[in-house]
Amino acid sequence: QVQLVESGGGLVQAGGSLRLSCAASRSIFSFIVMGWYRQALGKQRELVATIARGGSTNYADSVKGRFTISRDNAKNTVYLQMNSLKPEDTAVYYCNAVLAENNAARWGQGTQVTVSS
Repeated sequence: QVQLVESGGGLVQAGGSLRLSCAASRSIFSFIVMGWYRQALGKQRELVATIARGGSTNYADSVKGRFTISRDNAKNTVYLQMNSLKPEDTAVYYCNAVLAENNAARWGQGTQVTVSS
């Protein structure tokens, strides 16, 4: 059973920073890709950033230049460093991982990020 546990959400003022963490229950090299998605109230879940097994990254246009996805292989953890936060970044942030063995997607429980103006 694969588990993804997010942490690091909270309340921050506009312009501030937060770092989210996603700890996986197995080696992150078990996954083809890992990433962060977010869902604001009343909106669809959207991609924020991904990091592939080979290390390539991808970002939504809305967060380019402000957010950075990274990983610590030894800790089986993926991070999302969020800088210059805006009120429109307010959402529940979810960690996602796609298993290499069967392309199945796994989700974390989500962590709330609230940015006040």
